[in-house]
Amino acid sequence: METYLDRTLLMIKKSDLEKIQKARIAIFGLGGVGGSIALALARSGFLHFLLVDKDVVSFSNINRQEVAYLSTVGKSKCLVMKEKMLDINPDIDVELKECFFLDNSQKEFDFSQYDYVIDAIDTVKGKISLIKAAKENNVPVISALGAGNKLDPTKLKVADIYQTSVDPLAKVMRHELKKEGIKSLKVVYSLEEPIQTKEIVKNEQGKVTPGSMVFVPNAMGLIIASEVMKDILKNG
Repeated sequence: METYLDRTLLMIKKSDLEKIQKARIAIFGLGGVGGSIALALARSGFLHFLLVDKDVVSFSNINRQEVAYLSTVGKSKCLVMKEKMLDINPDIDVELKECFFLDNSQKEFDFSQYDYVIDAIDTVKGKISLIKAAKENNVPVISALGAGNKLDPTKLKVADIYQTSVDPLAKVMRHELKKEGIKSLKVVYSLEEPIQTKEIVKNEQGKVTPGSMVFVPNAMGLIIASEVMKDILKNG
């Protein structure tokens, strides 16, 4: 009988698929990067997920996010993503937490139950808190750095945070991680110089909104998903 993993099993061993199917993956953030990660891992045979995001789909998401269609505007990103993942495989187990991960959010999560934590959120404080929690529980973690104001997916790289350059977010992250005593962190970042947008757009909180298109966020998500799978197969 044909299954959606037939082509996958031409690439990896059955024992590798069993490792993938046992792994518990926590994805924080379901925007352009996180949504791409979630679907890529679901298509690759992963079965156990925690998805964390409080946002609803907006019209401005449609140009790049896996959850965003005219039919989903106004709907919970978590619920839309769960529906898409179950449409790939109804046996996938998806736990949802519709919240933002903030400085004081660690107590709401038992990080010890996850095999891999993925940081695809966009606030520095939240990222640092999430990385710190994963490290304290000896859980592998990978972080997405800046995908906004970028157009060239061929400039994406996998590296330790302390070997990064160019990316403004990486500079801030290095400084904050040093203060926390965190000596290493796998990241995906871009060597492309940020594009200067034609106009400055700010949200209600006064934060500048970056420009973004589908190419870099989604490619970054696919790279992160690949790194997660490689690490699970290597260490699982």
